Amino acid sequence: MKTKIFAAVLATLAFSATAEARPQWTADQANTWYARQTWPVGSNYIPKDAINQLEMWQTDTFNPKEIDWELGLAENTGMTTMRVFLQDQLWTQDSEGFKKRIDAFLTIAAKHHIKPLFVLFDSCWDAHPKLGKQPAPRPGLHNSGWVQSPGIDRLKNKSDYPELEAYVKGVVGVFAKDDRILGWDVWNEPHEGGTDVIHNADDAKLVADLLPQVYQWARSVDPTQPLTSGVFDGGDWSPTNEAALTSIQRTQLDQSDILSFHSYSWPEEFENRIKQMVRYGRPVFCTEYMARGAGSTIDGSLPLGKQYHVAMYNWGFVDGKTQTRFPWDSYQHPYTDREPTVWFHDLFHADGTPYRQREIDIIRELTGKN
Repeated sequence: MKTKIFAAVLATLAFSATAEARPQWTADQANTWYARQTWPVGSNYIPKDAINQLEMWQTDTFNPKEIDWELGLAENTGMTTMRVFLQDQLWTQDSEGFKKRIDAFLTIAAKHHIKPLFVLFDSCWDAHPKLGKQPAPRPGLHNSGWVQSPGIDRLKNKSDYPELEAYVKGVVGVFAKDDRILGWDVWNEPHEGGTDVIHNADDAKLVADLLPQVYQWARSVDPTQPLTSGVFDGGDWSPTNEAALTSIQRTQLDQSDILSFHSYSWPEEFENRIKQMVRYGRPVFCTEYMARGAGSTIDGSLPLGKQYHVAMYNWGFVDGKTQTRFPWDSYQHPYTDREPTVWFHDLFHADGTPYRQREIDIIRELTGKN
């Protein structure tokens, strides 16, 4: 296996050595591309029987039947896209098998007229991802098994970077001309430093240094789909406030073909964020929103997304092993003896019944599904 992996790494790097990275799209190119798209509306997606990205994609637990049923539910809801997380260790372990499973997923998604936005790396939750059997959900906890990519151990070990490069160039390269894919989100919530319950590894300098390289690796295989990474924290993101942006934020805003952001705030703050982002003159995607207990709802945010023609991805689809119906504060107060008064994320119960029918009606109305 190691011989195959090393050969794959060398082959990918040999190919890339002769290829120049395509330039960042101009604003006109990005807007022309976006004008051809149906308004992207969807969820951050993981099937209900997977606790994390590894369980979703590993050979023994990849479940096309479940994915087909859930994406059919999404199609009936009026959704046209899903944001879907990958994981670098899956490529290192078995690149050929991983490619086949991604292709199988894309076939199912295309059947339901859904174009995924794939996420390559992620700085959230467990900083020590491990292949193999994944843990069972911890009772009462939000997202108790989600894993980072690449994780702090590979970030610190720069001898692993050729494998990370091979992963990016390999995955993006194989599907670079595939019109079943909407785009590539190169890094979810790259962290700025310190620790908290979600970003629990102090890896800011490592991520800040690696993020520009990831953009370069992805561009080197000349994808026809856009690249992005979502701004998610801090103050004013406007171009007039550039001096106050962190190095990671500047990379995200300067290197993305289309701009993206996260907002779990009330509608007025959500609209304020949109106004900051549209000033760059590029298409804007909100790749995470909807935390009912924090004031972010389908009712309050999705109509604003429609008004400003911002692509919209709420967090959570079908309630399952990620348990994101529980709020973030479950880590301080686990919901082991009760259900939350209001679901935090997710749109459907495990059997496909809407958590709140009015939300589904709004999505269908605004996407024209009705």
